[in-house]
Amino acid sequence: MKINSFALILLFPLFSLAQISSKTNTVSTHLKTEENYTLQSAQLSLQTAFRITEQARSAATVLGKNVTIAVLDASGQLIILTRGDEVGPHNTEAARRKAYTALSTKTPTLLLSRNARSNPDTQNLATLPELLLLGGGHPLWYNGKVIGSIGIAGGGSPENDDLIAKSGAIASSQITTH
Repeated sequence: MKINSFALILLFPLFSLAQISSKTNTVSTHLKTEENYTLQSAQLSLQTAFRITEQARSAATVLGKNVTIAVLDASGQLIILTRGDEVGPHNTEAARRKAYTALSTKTPTLLLSRNARSNPDTQNLATLPELLLLGGGHPLWYNGKVIGSIGIAGGGSPENDDLIAKSGAIASSQITTH
C-alpha cells in the first residue's frame, strides 16, 4: 500500500502538468489563428483611383463642367485629388469632405442631404465638422463592403455633382456607387 500511495504522489504532478499543457495548447492554438487578429479587406489601388477619376472627369466633360475630384480609401485617407482648370479653391476641400461624408455614412451625400433636411432626427449631422451635406459624394462598394469613396465639387449643382460621382463606378471590377 505504501508503494501505491508513494507512486501516486510521484505521478500526481505529472498528471497535473499534462492537463495544463493540454489546455495551454488548445488556448494558444485558438489564439494564433489569423482571423482573431486581422480582418480581410479590399483596398483601392492608386491605378483604380486614377481610373475612377478619369471616368468621373469624362462624365463632367460631357456636361461641360470642370470639377474637383477626390477619391478616398476605406479609412478616409486621400488617394487622389484633382482640380479642373479654373475651378474655385473652395471646391478642393468640398470634394474631399463630400467623399468623407459618403464614406463615413455609407450613403450618397445628395440622399443624405435631402433626408437630413426632412428629418429632425438627422438635421444635426450638418453640425459635425467633417461632414458636408451637399450632393456629389458616393461610397464605393465592392462585395457588399465600402472600400472607399468619391467626392465631386464644382459641377454647377448638387444633381450634376451626384451624377458625375456615380460615373466613377467600375462595373467590370464590381466597384459600384450604390
